[in-house]
Amino acid sequence: MRQLPAFNALACTLLGLAGGIACAQEYPQKPIRLIVPFPPGGGTEPLARMLAQKLPEVFGQQIIVDNRPGAGTTIGAELAAKSPADGYTLLLSSIANAISAGLYRKLNYDLVRDIAPITLLATTSGVLVAHPTLPVKNVRDLIALAKARPGELAYSSAGSGTPNHLSAELFNMLAGVKMIHVPYKGGGPSVIALLSGETPLSFASTPSALQYIRAGRMHALAVTTAQRLPSLPALPTIAESGVPGYAAETWYGLSAPARTPEKIIARLHAETVKAYAGADVREKLDAMGYTVRTTTPEEYGALVRSEVDKWQKVIKSANMAVD
Repeated sequence: MRQLPAFNALACTLLGLAGGIACAQEYPQKPIRLIVPFPPGGGTEPLARMLAQKLPEVFGQQIIVDNRPGAGTTIGAELAAKSPADGYTLLLSSIANAISAGLYRKLNYDLVRDIAPITLLATTSGVLVAHPTLPVKNVRDLIALAKARPGELAYSSAGSGTPNHLSAELFNMLAGVKMIHVPYKGGGPSVIALLSGETPLSFASTPSALQYIRAGRMHALAVTTAQRLPSLPALPTIAESGVPGYAAETWYGLSAPARTPEKIIARLHAETVKAYAGADVREKLDAMGYTVRTTTPEEYGALVRSEVDKWQKVIKSANMAVD
């Protein structure tokens, strides 16, 4: 009889473990909301569409894409951070979230503390392009010209605080030059500005610039990523062209509110990685200029932390801030 309490405690423990396993197996029991902090039609749309198509096949529940654009992705990120941590709210996060963490002085959430990483999904590259009339053949020529004409060379971007804006400011910081930022309302107008000669330079996304590079309407100087691109194998990286340490790429990942149960995170991770490993998904995303890259939650969390730190330094160097 004296051993009965111990027996009961053990039985309760075993029942609790069984219940936890059952709970994880039963998830999800209702539709899952995927918050996308951008308007429809942007770079996140194909990735969100893939999740909305593939995950219901294994979960048996709908993935509802909820576009919440505005304030440099902070509106959508705050909504996710403050949602119940039950696995029924997810966030399609990106490099823009890491930039906003350093750009906005006052945020009602902390990207690292309040958002739980699940996996990196994909990346896209950038390419430093020049109008054909600009007298430069490579990055070293550009640096020499920029130093000879400080504050005169201009580059277009999709807007203040956007990834291609920060890519250019990182170049300014590491190359020791000062080029002038000319923001436009989106990536399309930014590319048009370069094509028309309004601005002589841009750090454009490779998918948006590739057709014009091949047609000779833009002169590609280098890619922004740490490695050369399969689509432009002869084009060097900025780092190997005289700016050591330079690397900038746009990345996208899947996250959830902090304190979401580990078993739910694990299942979301496993099924998302499996979906993105499919040949059909990879082929479609490759054709659109994405590189599928999945990670563990720990690896994605480390990437987010390193990107927040990196872009905070660039933002401080460029004296940028938003109240």
